[in-house]
This record gives sequence, structure tokens and C-alpha cells, in this order.
Amino acid sequence: MRKLGISIYPDKSIKQEILDYIDMTSKKGFSRIFSCLLSVDKDKEKIKRTFIDINNYAKERGFEIIIDVAPPVFKELGITYDNLSFFKEIGADGFRLDEGFTGREEAGMTFNDFNLNVEINMSNNVHTIDTIMDYKPNKHSLYGCHNFYPHIYSGLGLDYFNKCTERFLKYGLRTAAFVTSQNKNTFGPWTVTQGLPTLEMHRNLPIDVQVKHFIALGTIDDILISNCYPSETELNSLDGLDLRLLTLDIELVDNVPQVGQDIMFKELHFDRGDKSENMIRSTQSRIKYKGHNFELFNTPEIIKRGDVIIESSKYGHYAGELQIALKDMKNTGFSNVVGKIRDEEMFLIDYIKPWQKFKMRKISSV
Repeated sequence: MRKLGISIYPDKSIKQEILDYIDMTSKKGFSRIFSCLLSVDKDKEKIKRTFIDINNYAKERGFEIIIDVAPPVFKELGITYDNLSFFKEIGADGFRLDEGFTGREEAGMTFNDFNLNVEINMSNNVHTIDTIMDYKPNKHSLYGCHNFYPHIYSGLGLDYFNKCTERFLKYGLRTAAFVTSQNKNTFGPWTVTQGLPTLEMHRNLPIDVQVKHFIALGTIDDILISNCYPSETELNSLDGLDLRLLTLDIELVDNVPQVGQDIMFKELHFDRGDKSENMIRSTQSRIKYKGHNFELFNTPEIIKRGDVIIESSKYGHYAGELQIALKDMKNTGFSNVVGKIRDEEMFLIDYIKPWQKFKMRKISSV
């Protein structure tokens, strides 16, 4: 099951702010935490007390907690790859290695005595994961997680991201990546604060569109908000979002009959197997509503890319079929345009493959 997650930075926030954030997001269905321990500037016992208090609070609210660390932190805290009790003591479910070992150590750590998950950096297109797999790890305790990138223009390109991700997918490993809040004055672990996306193309997109893109790609299991703190509006845009499939936000035109709104917003859609290059065709509604009179009410001369169409009864047995235009087309005069895809997520319609399921969500009127 796909999860939504948050990131917390105990060195950057007061504890109560973090606890409030955990409490709020748990009520909105979030269930994973990325926590950062990439530097050690306090004594070991003080670090443990801070993390124990926060992690216990989060665990009570159903969060899985992964701590981001690097080999130098292991040395500073006296952690060895054959003694990982520190992570168990602070209430973590696992740890992410921002930098790796030789492969043998990572594989060995997946058989630790505490059932801790070992998460590997996914954002390098090298043979690291293949080497780890050569040493026969416990796959059930091995995760992958991409990096985030605070400097503008430094995030991953989509093609490179896909190549990196494929290395982990071929072994059936759980994957994760980051989306970024657009809220002003957010922060992460570093001093640069120009957003914290994994993908550079996400840097200035609304947070729900970033999440939907990862859902549409179908290769990322856990989607984590990287920076603190997202706005309430941003969190609300993710509240109740179906993480199993792509949900498209629709700007509704005026005077759409109720049956048309029911087709759009109450039905589970999928594109036909014999895919058209001109439109996405969701045809089950024409069967369900066979015999209903779909009158003409909005037939612009040009149907534009991203327009949502419900065919009128003038189109015979096509009446009631829902379509999404993939390109501009001339209207025959028989097609009602009932809405349009939200501009920011127009690119997502290109990810809908034959038989792929999707939903629609009403956001406003055009």
C-alpha cells in the first residue's frame, strides 16, 4: 500500500512544533516519517532523549520512522553494522544510508536482530543495489529512497530518475521519493531553501500535483513531503486523495446536468484498451446510462486539449461516453464540453495508459 509521509528535523524545530505537525498529519492519513541525523553536534544521550520523545509520540499515531544517517554518524555514535541497537533504542523502524558501505555490510544489516529496515539512496544510476543484492540481503527489510535537492536546477531529470528507480524495481523493493511544499519560509536540513524536490520539474508545482505525478508514474510507493512546514491548504489538498490511482482535478463548466456530474465524479474511469491518439475514452458510462437523453448544452467549435467531453444523444450509441481530449480537435457539434483538466496537471493525462484506472475530482467552475 502506498503511503504519504512527512520529514522532521529535530535540530531545526522546537519539539512541540514537531509533535503538533505529527498530530495534524496523522489525522490526514500520513503514516511515514523521514527524520534526519546526518550530523552529530550533541552528546549521544541527549540525541537519544530527543529522538525517543518524538519517535514514541509518532509511533503511537501509527507512523513508520526512518532515520537518515551516513557512515560518519555511525562512527560518532558508536554504531556498527553488526550492532544497530541505537536505532531500536530511539524508537526507529529503520535507517536510510545517505552514503553506503561496500554492499556486504548493507546486506548483512538487513538480518539485524531488531527487524530494522535498511533504506538505500536511490538517486545514483550505479550498481550499488546490484552489489547489495549479490550479497543476498533480506529483501523484505530493504528499501530504496531518492534524495531531495535544495538548490534550484539541481534536482533529478525525469529520464534519469526513471533509470535510477528501475534498478530498484527490478528487485521488487519498496521505493520512496520527495515532494516539496510551496509554503514560504520552509526549511530542510541545509541552509539553502529553494524547495526540496526529488524531481526538478516538481520544484514550483502545487504539492498535490507533485504527488499525483508520482502516482501516475506508478514506480514510487512512499511519497514524502521534504520541507517544514507545509501550509494547511497544501495538506488539505492531499486529505482523502486516493493513493491507489490518478485523480484528475476538473474545472466544471456552468449548467452541467446532474447525470453528467455523476458520470465525472462518481464513476471509476479507465481508458479503452484500443487507445486513441486523440482522446482518452471512458466508455462504461454509456452502458450504465443507456437510454438516457443527453441533450446538447455546450458545444464549442473547437475542443481543446484537456477538455472533458460527454457525448450527447446526437451521437447515437456513443451517448454518455466520457472523453478527455489529448489534442485540439474540431467539434462535430454533437459533443458537450463539461469541464477541463486543471492547467497545472494537464501533463498528467499523457500518463494514462490503456486500461489504466483514474478518478475525477471537482475543484471549481470555469
